Amino acid sequence: FFFGRFLCISMSRSATISRKTNETSIDIELNLDGTGASEINTGIGFLDHMVTALAKHGRFYLKMSCEGDTHIDDHHTTEDCGIALGQAFKQALGEPRGIQRFGEAHCPLDEALSRAVVDISGRPHADVNLKLTREKLGELSCEMIPHFMQSFAIAACITLHVDVLKGFNNHHMAEASFKAMGVALRRAVTADGTNLVPSTKGALNV
Repeated sequence: FFFGRFLCISMSRSATISRKTNETSIDIELNLDGTGASEINTGIGFLDHMVTALAKHGRFYLKMSCEGDTHIDDHHTTEDCGIALGQAFKQALGEPRGIQRFGEAHCPLDEALSRAVVDISGRPHADVNLKLTREKLGELSCEMIPHFMQSFAIAACITLHVDVLKGFNNHHMAEASFKAMGVALRRAVTADGTNLVPSTKGALNV
């Protein structure tokens, strides 16, 4: 509810998405003000692991299921899960008002260190540099890991930068990146105690 310029968040920032194509069938429930609990079943084990880390450190509640054409390869499932999650994020956030807008995080995992920077800008852009050298992690192609992040950012209409700063174990590098992305998103959507749009333009969704 609102009191003058100040905002107390009492409504649920949540969304339910059902996205069906000839290639994938995806259902998502997302609450931005969760505890980090999640139920993830994309059909690709390593992608499940990464999205679980994203939800945990974003402190979101996330339920995601996907039936995809993984008998072909992992491309459609990974890309469409990123798109659907981005759509759910955008819907759950609603008008970007009364939030911090910017979020940044550095997260280590042993020798690996990743940085993620988020701007709830209304301008879709992603620059992702993970420096992965393996062909696959589990059944997930390493080329699809940054593509998931890019697909999410474009659908969510946010600016996202993710960089691996150091590391040599590809599992650690990927997981640290998803953790950093989760923390950065959490910080960006945190309420700032006002009802103001955090932009000199007066709007972020146009």
